[in-house]
Amino acid sequence: MNYTENYRGIKIDVQAPHMEVDETVQAELRSCIDKLTRFANDINEVNLYINKEGQGGAAVSKLGMRVAIPGPDVYADEDGDNWIGMLKSVTDKNIRQLQKLK
Repeated sequence: MNYTENYRGIKIDVQAPHMEVDETVQAELRSCIDKLTRFANDINEVNLYINKEGQGGAAVSKLGMRVAIPGPDVYADEDGDNWIGMLKSVTDKNIRQLQKLK
């Protein structure tokens, strides 16, 4: 599933091949963007990459988030099972990177 939306002037691009991203994850992504805007008010775009690699018990879920700002973009990724928890984790990692850039 690929989907794009404009949220408060920020382009959101979600790429999730072979998966559906439910409304709960989309709502949490908007909440994470609200949190990110407290640390960088000039965000142009947020790209979210969601993928599940492997099959069965060996499957690994990966989530990556790129925040496009003027200058160098920030990127963080996380492996795990809980999409919401992984989304919160990459948001916190990106916030730490944004704080270092100030």
